[in-house]
Amino acid sequence: MMDYLNQFVFGYYPYLVLTVLIIGSLLRFEHGQYSWRSGSSQLLARKQLMFGSVLFHAGILIIFLGHFVGLLTPIWVFDALGISHGAKQALAIAAGGFAGIVCFIGIVLLLHRRLFNARIRATSSFGDTAILLLLFAQLSLGLSSIFVSLNHLDGVEMVKFMEWAQRIFTFRSGAAKIIADVHPIFKAHLFLGLTIFLVFPFTRLVHMLSAPVWYIGRSGYQIVRTRNQRVRAKQNAQPAE
Repeated sequence: MMDYLNQFVFGYYPYLVLTVLIIGSLLRFEHGQYSWRSGSSQLLARKQLMFGSVLFHAGILIIFLGHFVGLLTPIWVFDALGISHGAKQALAIAAGGFAGIVCFIGIVLLLHRRLFNARIRATSSFGDTAILLLLFAQLSLGLSSIFVSLNHLDGVEMVKFMEWAQRIFTFRSGAAKIIADVHPIFKAHLFLGLTIFLVFPFTRLVHMLSAPVWYIGRSGYQIVRTRNQRVRAKQNAQPAE
């Protein structure tokens, strides 16, 4: 039973995630361009938003690029450059740990703002809050996994994940078996990461795929007004007695 579950989660589930991610994002961009946005609430608690957003985005970009390069770069490239598995592991712990802490502080600020500011909470959708909670849980797992990685400074465990990711992206069999015996916290971190990509097309995270030039042809537009502008607009809309 455990072997079947491991095969499903780490052998089949990644392909389901990639399919939904690609097709879902394309369909949303094509048929829901008005909803292709981050959902601005910057007029409320702006300082906390700006500080939290800068920390979160800076950290998440480093983490994403680090995972992308670290997992998908062929092992022989590091060997050819003379970078040992242990050195790569140490670099991942140091750089990933720093970026993770920066990102974690940012997500805590954003989550606190979302949950404890009554006006923002009232205008937030379930998806807005849920994706922040998912990211918070994923960052917590990632930072916690550092303490486990300190016991594997030879880089052997990291090589397993590199081999897993490269087998998945090159459609080679046996990927799930490679990580069958890794620590549960790594498996939880990997599963939750895949799940975030699964729900990606249905959340505000899609704005990560946007370049400003794409908005030129967007069919809809968004009007953002200050509170005073909304009050004046409401007063002007009332019929004269």
